[in-house]
Amino acid sequence: MIPHDELHTVPAQEAEPGLFEYDDAVEQALTPLWREARWGLEWASLRLHPIYYGVGVPRGRREPVLLIPGFMSGDLMMLEMHRWLRRIGYRSSLSRITWNNDCPNLTGQKLIHRVRALADKTGRRVVLVGHSLGGMLAKSIVQEVPGHVELVITLGSPFRSLVKAHPAIIGIWDKLKLAQGGLIGRNLHASCGTGHCTCTFVRNMNTPRPVTVPQYAVYSKKDGVAEWTSCIDDDPARNIEVTCSHIGMVFDARVYRAVAERLAAHLQEDTTEHAPDDKL
Repeated sequence: MIPHDELHTVPAQEAEPGLFEYDDAVEQALTPLWREARWGLEWASLRLHPIYYGVGVPRGRREPVLLIPGFMSGDLMMLEMHRWLRRIGYRSSLSRITWNNDCPNLTGQKLIHRVRALADKTGRRVVLVGHSLGGMLAKSIVQEVPGHVELVITLGSPFRSLVKAHPAIIGIWDKLKLAQGGLIGRNLHASCGTGHCTCTFVRNMNTPRPVTVPQYAVYSKKDGVAEWTSCIDDDPARNIEVTCSHIGMVFDARVYRAVAERLAAHLQEDTTEHAPDDKL
């Protein structure tokens, strides 16, 4: 059983600013949610694109990759990318998340066990590719077990500021906390998503420690859920711009090309297999 000892709160006046800090520019930065209606067309277009069949993209050499789905999503949403990565030569694995709506701290702890198991099985460090909240989880994981992680790629992940997410999404989070039970927000606490929680996940987002693992961010100015400036790294060289919707990040051919090229460019720099050497 995952311990709950870190799920506690601090008074509002002591809360650290950061991921959940209010931003008075949110209204000006708000993206139209209707843009997300495009994702079906983006999925259909992917099926017709040569990239989907591995044409014209660099191939992997059985390097392990773990895909992490976004908020209110699950492995089903990542199946297209999972199967595609396998077609182009990677040992892709799914997160075993049915519906990503639980406490991010507990979800992150479970994913750490998954990452360790994959690293032990393959004898290699694991590439983490996370969509939206999944990318934030990936960035938290690399803080905890950097020796098990080869590379992190986030897809439309608002790791700089969650308050710039569309209010409808924030509203869903609040309602999950009221409807706890079964598969819905079963471990959420009142402090979750408020900035007053001091769990490992929030600390890793608000005050990340320097790690040597490369981390790249794919973002879109057409994103209808997360404002794009909340999804980019301080280093412009680590950002990759596409033009799809937020949901479409896991279906867009340009995202697939960006992922394939980034994986190949990084993994070709070091052909030596690494064994995990960190301890949690």
